[in-house]
Amino acid sequence: MSCSPTRYFEDFEVGARYPTRTRLITDADHDAFCRLVGYEVPLFLDDDHARSRGLPGRICPSHLVMSFSTAMTGDLLESCVIALVGLDEARFLRHVRPGDTLRTEVEIVSKRPTSKPDRGLIVMRDHVYNQHGEEVFRNDKSVLVRRSGGTDGS
Repeated sequence: MSCSPTRYFEDFEVGARYPTRTRLITDADHDAFCRLVGYEVPLFLDDDHARSRGLPGRICPSHLVMSFSTAMTGDLLESCVIALVGLDEARFLRHVRPGDTLRTEVEIVSKRPTSKPDRGLIVMRDHVYNQHGEEVFRNDKSVLVRRSGGTDGS
């Protein structure tokens, strides 16, 4: 459980960036994720195979990166999220490997009230970085969030 402050639709500013926590991807995390989803891809499981393909060793599945990033952004939304409405423009920019430490920075791209006064729609861009500050993943999420007091007036 995180200790993030309670945020509502009105608290997010277009253009602002919100940092999240970091997360080390351990070998155990990697192996458990591959088992859970049934990945049997040698690039994910076998260092020698990955090296034979020009990589420094096995790489993490893209959905592992996306899942960890989603958990990080969830910290910003835990008390106000109603629903994830869509994912767009997902780009995997660099390989991620077990042993890498990720962090997500959330950029607010746009926001608008909805026809219901107790909620609004926010488009947030997740920028995921490794321990070297290199962007490894980016995507846009459309998220339905609660408004404070359920009133119209951003």
